[in-house]
Amino acid sequence: MGYRILETDDIPAYLHERGHWQNLADISVREVSDGNMNRVFLASSADGNRSLAVKQALPWVRVAGPSWPMNPDRADAEARAYEQIAKVAPDKIPAIHGYDPENFALVMEDMSDLEVLRTLLNEGAAYGPHTSARIGELVARLSFATSDFGMASADRKALIAASVSPELCKITEDVVLSEPYIEHEHNHWHEGLDDLAAAFRADARLRTEVADLRHAFMTSAQALLHGDLHTGSIMVGTREGTPVVRVFDPEFSFTGPIGFDLGLYWANTLVSEERARALGTLSDHEDQLRLSWEAFESEFRRLWPTRVDTFFDDAYLDRFLRRVWTESLGYAGTEIIRRIIGFAHLTDLTTLPDPVPASRRALLLGRQLIVHRDELTDVAAVRAVVQPPS
Repeated sequence: MGYRILETDDIPAYLHERGHWQNLADISVREVSDGNMNRVFLASSADGNRSLAVKQALPWVRVAGPSWPMNPDRADAEARAYEQIAKVAPDKIPAIHGYDPENFALVMEDMSDLEVLRTLLNEGAAYGPHTSARIGELVARLSFATSDFGMASADRKALIAASVSPELCKITEDVVLSEPYIEHEHNHWHEGLDDLAAAFRADARLRTEVADLRHAFMTSAQALLHGDLHTGSIMVGTREGTPVVRVFDPEFSFTGPIGFDLGLYWANTLVSEERARALGTLSDHEDQLRLSWEAFESEFRRLWPTRVDTFFDDAYLDRFLRRVWTESLGYAGTEIIRRIIGFAHLTDLTTLPDPVPASRRALLLGRQLIVHRDELTDVAAVRAVVQPPS
């Protein structure tokens, strides 16, 4: 039959055809598309006891239409990432009920009872004691399992080949890791940041350090990544009295440097901290980088004895984790900067009554994390940069 763009009225028959829904008289569907890239539908029964989500990748960027074409096979990468994560951390992703590669559509758990983490933080909520630790744990489990430590060499090579994502990686290479440091039509910023935007473009040392991170992103296939791990791709809430954390939207998934996933998450926590500081609503924001790193390191070390190649000894593990830490800081810096003077900005800052002071602090922090990442050897050193003594 071939690829077809699904509409709201198509969803009941589509779910029935694929064996996900039997009684077509007992189904209602609404579109809840919110992101830039895809369409999402929620199907629910009349009594509210059953519901499913359908997510379809369009052949273009949803918010731009056909003028910005985009290969829908990014859904293959998302399905592959979910499959890998389900092997090691099934409780941290939505349950996937099926993938239709012909129509680039996923049928998955309805998470409408949960809230997007960024939305809650922008409304003044705290992270809580579980969120960042679970993110660190997820990254550790996925990265160990899909690295040369956790996977046989032949299987790893097959995963690397299957996970090549040139179109979406090129977006990251450009939007995150080069455009903010040059004159480019995608870049924009608040006029109160004109001086910093110009200074960053003229900063030779900063550009060289970003080039180093860009090259690592392009060449360091350490493990399978989520690829876009930020507070807008995490949902949280409570079910039957138990805290729930779900990571979704891994369509930018590919094999790359582990520090990229951690860095993106750290950048978002640091920006949310700047928002809370500006509004006088700081709570547990300052703990999140530490909690996620401690959980990542602890889980990675816990898994280390199961490594498939024992030539890598414990001393090498220490060296490897130091490298991941350092690169994570650098990628955190690039994510902060691109979210303020690059293409896609963060509502954490843009919705402030006056976004300039917090944005300036964040930009300068981003530069520090990039340029001085080798010197920032632990959480305390980072905290000293984030919030220097008054």
